[in-house]
Amino acid sequence: MKQTRGGVTAAKGFTASGIHAGIRKNQEKKDLALVWSEVPCNAAAVYTTNVVKGQPLIVTREHLADGVAQAIIVNSGNANTCTGEAGIAAARRMAALVAERLPVKAEDVVVASTGVIGQPLDVSVIEKGMEALVSGLSKAGDIDAREAIMTTDTVKKELAIQMELQGSIVTIGAMAKGSGMIHPNMATMLGFITTDCAISTTMLQKALSASVKRTYNRVSVDGDTSTNDMVVILANGMAGNPVIDSDGPDFREFLDALNWLNTQMARMIARDGEGATKLVECTVEGVADEEKAEQLAKGVICSSLVKAAMFGADANWGRILCALGYTRHDFDPLKVDVAFESPSGYIEVCKNGSPLNFSEEKAKKILGYQEVAILINMNEGNAQATAWGCDLSYEYVRINGDYRT
Repeated sequence: MKQTRGGVTAAKGFTASGIHAGIRKNQEKKDLALVWSEVPCNAAAVYTTNVVKGQPLIVTREHLADGVAQAIIVNSGNANTCTGEAGIAAARRMAALVAERLPVKAEDVVVASTGVIGQPLDVSVIEKGMEALVSGLSKAGDIDAREAIMTTDTVKKELAIQMELQGSIVTIGAMAKGSGMIHPNMATMLGFITTDCAISTTMLQKALSASVKRTYNRVSVDGDTSTNDMVVILANGMAGNPVIDSDGPDFREFLDALNWLNTQMARMIARDGEGATKLVECTVEGVADEEKAEQLAKGVICSSLVKAAMFGADANWGRILCALGYTRHDFDPLKVDVAFESPSGYIEVCKNGSPLNFSEEKAKKILGYQEVAILINMNEGNAQATAWGCDLSYEYVRINGDYRT
């Protein structure tokens, strides 16, 4: 497996584009993206668990009921959520606009929106931009597409990898947006994955669901699960590998590659949390089962007090034990070990639930780095899990205090 260039256009048969259509007032910010496959794709998706769901998500779920898609249209600047039947009509119109200009059925178009909730979406603006959007489709269009889906993101998030399956080169590419309203409850953000792998819809869904659980679902920025979150994967089969239609070596190799890609994407999202100054990675080991390890790790990265301590580079490990304690999982506090690590060094701060005599100066230097690892050993089993988050800074409040106005 190796990294390659191109994001969602890296795989055979995929092109993309992105433009400023006028949804966002700032003309320097692109706000409409399109991804298209030359041939219909097997498709799978995972959606937010929020009871309040965006109108585009509702339409996309209808469109993907048959497991087939060929295009993705995404707008930023307006979430088209809590907009009633008018919002449903707007989402369907977006799909129809793609079908009018490309050889694709409207029901095979994935529709996604991100931005402010509760404001009507003016589809006429999108309609006026469709000619430029479609004519701009190209293999280099991933650059504009990845920008067009951003809201408060400060960096563009994309990645592509290649692997060999029985003599065929298979490529998987992705782009995502996510900075705020991010919490592990599927799906944590908007994510779009493309691949030329030949794989059945059933196995594609199995791979995506399993991968999301171990990657995107282990990210938290602020504890808010958005209304529009979805991760969608399209597989057009153009790599020519033998079709993966059951569990086996090829499926496991594809899943491993997908997990690696999604892990890197999840880290990008956590690192770019609104107002964040550092990525915080928490690994909990020595647990009886992985599910429990995951919940414990999530409990730590979701703690506002832990996040604030990370912002201040304060080795306040008591907050970590406190966060572990309210995850509602039984454990022996007198067996817990805690350490911190970054490229600046490694330091143990707690052993058997009790304080160690450590250098506060060294700890502050370690926690002052842009990427920090919290390492916890529960000393009760062999399972482990990792979750990703970020620190909590003053800037988070500033960004969200005037997000709408």
